Amino acid sequence: MADPKGFLTTPRQEAPRRPVGERVRDWDEVYVPGGLLPIVSAQADRCMECGIPFCHEACPLGNLIPEWNELVARDDWRAASERLHATNNFPEFTGRLCPAPCEAGCVLAINQPAVTIKNVEVAIADRAWQDGLVAARPPDRLSGRTVAVVGSGPAGLAAAQQLTRAGHTVAVYERDDRPGGLLRYGIPAFKMEKSHLERRLGQLRQEGVRFRTSVEIGRDIPAAELRARYDAVVLATGATAWRELDVPGRELAGVHQAMEYLPLANRVCEGDLDSSPLSAAGRHVVIVGGGDTGADCLGTAVREGALSVTQLDIYGKPNDVRDEVAEPWPTYPKLYRLSAAHEEAGELRTAPAADADARLFAASTLRFTGDAQGHVRELHVVEVDAARRPRAGTDRALPADLVLLALGFYGPERGAGGVVDQLGLDVTARGGLARDAAFGTGVPGVFVAGDAGRGQSLVVWAIAEGRAAAAAVDRWLTGATRLPAPIAAHDRPMTT
Repeated sequence: MADPKGFLTTPRQEAPRRPVGERVRDWDEVYVPGGLLPIVSAQADRCMECGIPFCHEACPLGNLIPEWNELVARDDWRAASERLHATNNFPEFTGRLCPAPCEAGCVLAINQPAVTIKNVEVAIADRAWQDGLVAARPPDRLSGRTVAVVGSGPAGLAAAQQLTRAGHTVAVYERDDRPGGLLRYGIPAFKMEKSHLERRLGQLRQEGVRFRTSVEIGRDIPAAELRARYDAVVLATGATAWRELDVPGRELAGVHQAMEYLPLANRVCEGDLDSSPLSAAGRHVVIVGGGDTGADCLGTAVREGALSVTQLDIYGKPNDVRDEVAEPWPTYPKLYRLSAAHEEAGELRTAPAADADARLFAASTLRFTGDAQGHVRELHVVEVDAARRPRAGTDRALPADLVLLALGFYGPERGAGGVVDQLGLDVTARGGLARDAAFGTGVPGVFVAGDAGRGQSLVVWAIAEGRAAAAAVDRWLTGATRLPAPIAAHDRPMTT
């Protein structure tokens, strides 16, 4: 413990964000470059080094948080990087994208603001790259066994890296033109610039991972042929079957899924397009769905120059503090949180009809109405109670030239000729691919990792699944494994 009184003398201080008026004019990350380094050592010093660190349990990766907090407090960045990378393949991803369940489990959070664990994590990762501490780790010898990983999101990349380091020859198949999955085309650049992804992909290539892009298994290569070609297959295709909104007017032009909209904006940032065919510029935008994907759409629409942007959340406005009865420490509570996108929308007053941060809470969509050309022009909404029953006299219409549905995902896509059907895999009642506790399916040698089996989840769970599935594959191929397995397939976050 570097400073035994740090948590008493030092207040919580988070990474500073750039001014709203500046950052909404570009696609760079919202935080002040280098803004963490002057404050992060003192923030790490707030760690209590508690005897039973619940942050370990709250994090599915089992990150060694108190250890690297102390090392950062002592300015030992090399050792901090070693301890961080011991449990996490991609800490610059989680440090930027994860909602930090570890902080909800911080012992200090029982009666004080938690340690800024997420900020310390990303500071270590960025400093490690800056100081040249991140090196490729190719295996000393090859096993002679081959593995195909289908999908290059965080679960697929983690599984590929772990299996490659174990000595297996790994090929990653990705149907898009670039690897990265949602990290590439789902997450906006203002949340994570793609240079971070490119650096890790470069490391994986140096270690021996081979990427096969623009290849869809089931269409370009039959699933049976892939299974015959490799000793094992890991399906890490994600949960990309989006949820629909079955209300009158859904067929109108201008009503789109969030994952039709976000990839186009990312392709503009990649230089593939001059402008998005679904750009929000000059349009009244309504986003249906109150989660992170909706917030990503919000920040994107603001940067594209929307006339107005409103986000609908069917749940009531959360409390500012934890409900100790319904969501006791150390579970992850549902609180009123102000993301960077909501901060921007609130300051710019993008939604005159909504609350200060552009969200309408306890709001349910009734129908869409359009013009004579069949294009959406209004979204009709009603206020609902906790049981989602409409409140009489609360319905109203919002102007809407572009409606984005951000309602979550069922599981992996299915259909005749797809990999799921070609392999004859079982599907759970929730839409995920069925698997045993060791990530195996009913087809010998075929494993499932990430959202394809778990359902829509967090980036930190995806990486944990990739690491654990890699250990299961290694054991299946060789009879034993030295790879870490932080979770089992059916583990779930702490809840009441």
